[in-house]
Amino acid sequence: MALTGCSSGAPGLRSTTAAGTSTPGPFPDPLTWNTCGKNLECATIKVPQEYTEPEGAQIPLAVMRHRATDPDRRIGSLIFNPGGPGVSATETLRNLPKTAGTPGAFSAEVLARFDVIAVDPRGVGRSQAVRCLTDQQRADAAGTDFDPAVPGGKPLPRLLSDAAAFTDGCVKHQSKKFLASLSTDNVARDIDQVRSALGEDTITYYGLSYGTVVGPMYATLFPHRVRQMVLDAPVDTNQWFGDSLPFQHDVALASERTLDAWFETCRTEGTAVCPFGAGDPQAAFDTLIETLEEEPLKVAPVEGVTPGGQLDGAMALEATRALAGDQNTWPLLTSALLAAQKGNGAPLYTMWSSVTVSPFPVPTAMFETHTAVRCADWRTPAGIAAHRAAAAEAVTEAKRIGTRAAYSVLNCARWPAPNKDRVTKPLTGAGTPTALVVAGRLDPVTPHHWAENMTRTLDSAVLLTREGVGHGSYGTNTCVNSAVDAALIHGTHPADGTVCATDKPATTRPLVPANR
Repeated sequence: MALTGCSSGAPGLRSTTAAGTSTPGPFPDPLTWNTCGKNLECATIKVPQEYTEPEGAQIPLAVMRHRATDPDRRIGSLIFNPGGPGVSATETLRNLPKTAGTPGAFSAEVLARFDVIAVDPRGVGRSQAVRCLTDQQRADAAGTDFDPAVPGGKPLPRLLSDAAAFTDGCVKHQSKKFLASLSTDNVARDIDQVRSALGEDTITYYGLSYGTVVGPMYATLFPHRVRQMVLDAPVDTNQWFGDSLPFQHDVALASERTLDAWFETCRTEGTAVCPFGAGDPQAAFDTLIETLEEEPLKVAPVEGVTPGGQLDGAMALEATRALAGDQNTWPLLTSALLAAQKGNGAPLYTMWSSVTVSPFPVPTAMFETHTAVRCADWRTPAGIAAHRAAAAEAVTEAKRIGTRAAYSVLNCARWPAPNKDRVTKPLTGAGTPTALVVAGRLDPVTPHHWAENMTRTLDSAVLLTREGVGHGSYGTNTCVNSAVDAALIHGTHPADGTVCATDKPATTRPLVPANR
């Protein structure tokens, strides 16, 4: 038992109500594991759809385990959530060997000391993924000719009809009770079911992006079950459960700042290094987007790469947003923009496809699961006036990326399955060990001040900041990697406010960082 981290007296599951009180819950059966890859085992666990009805409908959840590579030094089980919401944890774990050097990739030492446990949250991946659109509707949505000049990309009547079609499709494919059950508090309760089925008294937790909402929720509901917790690229949990319009506004501003950082770097490098825009990359970019809207570029099909199509301004803007959000892809962004200026839209079109279509050329379904989880958690104004005002503010303060945020939560405004007993109290994690909060200085999705707010909200936490642009820090930076490994393995932390340097960003040369 010392080698496996199991306990001879692991208490049975106790569910938690919306008010945070514990009530007896069902004892989950031990997991039955089957080999499903190199050093990987898979299992299924059934959990209550509603923990207030523990003997009612059950939901099957997909679980995957990567066994500790050094079992003699095994500490226990490390559960992780890679974010989204909507990212499959099991697929992320399966692909870990291919993703070294990317956010969330565990070090060899962590993989040696822990059984890493991936659980696809309810409604995600192999845990009854939410479905709201037909394949044709997905394809139409991915290929729509958006107009960046219109907040939200489409006229408001079209946006409203799209929201109606989406939410109607959700209740056509799933019951309202299932949709209402997708809240983060239930995801946290599911994790405790898994912990109990594993026979563990406590778990170690690593969460990335939305996973930093799941972690504090678990720590707040089950504080005595947390051994250590690391929260990377954190979400402000107070905002997450508050009004969704200011939340989306913050995301738009964060993404706009990363694009501005690319502009500034290009301008500082000079035209000899960054020729795009001849010294004024912002003006050149705006002109390019307008030109592509007026006359999209045709893209020829390339077998195995792209089916071909046309690149318009909105597609170019979306591809740019994604590439600007990671300074390691800035050289790709520069070359793609230069190519588009010269009439070759293939590079930007291919990048646009990679962020909207997966696996290629099938439109991604993640948007559906992403939306369903958000709507179960968020408080979204129903009146259109609030959305209209928020859209106007977004495109004023983030004139390029704000169009993406405008009217982006209309689906939640008319969500047909409200979760009336969701947990919304501050997620303090009181009673748990000190958490390590890791944040990028210029994160395109979760702005740095969210990490500061999370550190203040948690009862005990220290903040580690990584300089530079990018979403997620662990796995990408030696300084951060060392701190996270120390927290996960030994429970030791850097001083609060510690800053990790990163490589100087560049817009043209491929980066081969010295600190990776």
